Amino acid sequence: MLKQLQAAYNGKRVFLTGHTGFKGSWILKVLSLLGAEIQGYSLSPEFEYNLYNLINGDSLNDSIIADIRNKEGLKKAIIDFQPDFIFHLAAQPLVRLSYQIPSETFEVNAVGTANVLDAVRYLNKPCQLIIITTDKVYHNQEWEHPYKETDRLGGYDPYSASKACAELVIDSYRNSFFNPSNYNEHGKAIAVTRAGNVIGGGDWAKDRLIPDIVRALSQQQEVSIRNPNAVRPWQHVLEPVVGYLILGEKLLNSPLLYSSAYNFGPHLDDAMPVSAMVNLAIKAWGGGNFKNTSAEHQPHEAGLLKLDINKASIELGWNPKYNAQTAIDKTIAWYKNYVTHPGEVINFTENQVKDFISA
Repeated sequence: MLKQLQAAYNGKRVFLTGHTGFKGSWILKVLSLLGAEIQGYSLSPEFEYNLYNLINGDSLNDSIIADIRNKEGLKKAIIDFQPDFIFHLAAQPLVRLSYQIPSETFEVNAVGTANVLDAVRYLNKPCQLIIITTDKVYHNQEWEHPYKETDRLGGYDPYSASKACAELVIDSYRNSFFNPSNYNEHGKAIAVTRAGNVIGGGDWAKDRLIPDIVRALSQQQEVSIRNPNAVRPWQHVLEPVVGYLILGEKLLNSPLLYSSAYNFGPHLDDAMPVSAMVNLAIKAWGGGNFKNTSAEHQPHEAGLLKLDINKASIELGWNPKYNAQTAIDKTIAWYKNYVTHPGEVINFTENQVKDFISA
């Protein structure tokens, strides 16, 4: 896999939105190891402790700190950089926060995506676009069957709905301006990725399970759990990140075959309740307890969501490498290393990437 990805990205120009975020920092690190020339475009890191600064992200890319809603600034950045690839990750990514800032969530996630696609209309060279949405774009009936890429889109909460809106925006631009039937004229291929709940080192976002667990355990406090029975498709962050890169490589070589949506998630037997996931994390940490703090009148969050990953497996040759236990162990190991040896974060993160790619 390493040689395959190096052949695709070494020396290529990659425009990466959301590069200062959690998942953006991981993909930035992987792309830098593959030899890509990277232009980042994002807001400043949101949290005092953030993975981007810990891995010295400014040394890995030419970073532009700006808002994805700045249409003209974004357009200028993309045109000036002349990218071979665009990975669009910039987003308002939190369900519970979307209830507090619904309008901003729609602006960032739907209109921000339109701004990226609109800028690409003025890019006079071939370019592969990989746009990251979420597994929550599906109209969730909370049934047992895993969602396929052809299932209906929707969204109860503003975050989920905003990402479903972004998918409609993508589809419209693909049909109207970057139609695969006219690829030889415009040279643009667009693929969409929908990933399940991602865990990994360096996430400190509020109201995310692993950061909440680590904050509590590191302070020898009980972990507060809102929805212990909710079932989620947990996966290590490197699973979808490498999936995105494989998809980009496929687009580069066969743009007409892969200009569609792909689910990236764990095997079905690795979808588990929040309570089970917390118990595994506590065991990996070495001890602790959790308490159920669910309340009757809290914002709606889905209770059950599973993904069908057969399309990515068959068409891309992508399959999860880590089961849930390993994903949790790798994640907790990162945080424990950070707590005990903060000066080793760069090497530890790089080694986790290398171990994954070579596994």
